[in-house]
Amino acid sequence: MVATSTLNNKNSVCISELIQQRFQHAALTDFDYWDYVVPEPNFNETVFEEQTYQSLVRMLESCLSRSKQTKLHCSKVLIPEKLTRRIAQDILRLSSTEPCGLRGCVIHVNLETGNICKKLDKIVYDPTVVPTFELTLVFKQDSGSWPSFRDFFPKACFMGGSKRTLILSPGFRLIKKKLYSLIGTVVEEC
Repeated sequence: MVATSTLNNKNSVCISELIQQRFQHAALTDFDYWDYVVPEPNFNETVFEEQTYQSLVRMLESCLSRSKQTKLHCSKVLIPEKLTRRIAQDILRLSSTEPCGLRGCVIHVNLETGNICKKLDKIVYDPTVVPTFELTLVFKQDSGSWPSFRDFFPKACFMGGSKRTLILSPGFRLIKKKLYSLIGTVVEEC
């Protein structure tokens, strides 16, 4: 059916009468109908989603904390404000279309420094569920920030302080790879 703006007078009168009759009939019953049809908001679901979100933020932060000593060999990792929260929101968004949701997710965490991509850790949200998709999270080192004051002085000035501070960029890359798909491997980048 195609709607056009050209109607002859006879048809437009009939249509306007039908619309007016329907509107008068609907005006009496619409409020009663919607009182019974609209479901009550599920506050338990909202609380659960917030808990899942907070848990994911903590997992990302603890991953970076563990990696600073073992893989990054630095004393501090400076994370831009709300970076882990933005990443958690994107992870939840990408997992919302999956059969097991976030429970079926494996997150590979990497750090890109220059041309090198270093593997930091692997996060499995629920180890009891067979993974249905993988996410590769790539943090980026902030190369545009001011160098540390430590770089301007000889190392002898900082006894025992040979470890550096790593500053992360507010940018990141998140790549989704579906493991079980009828059309083969599907990669989605965000």
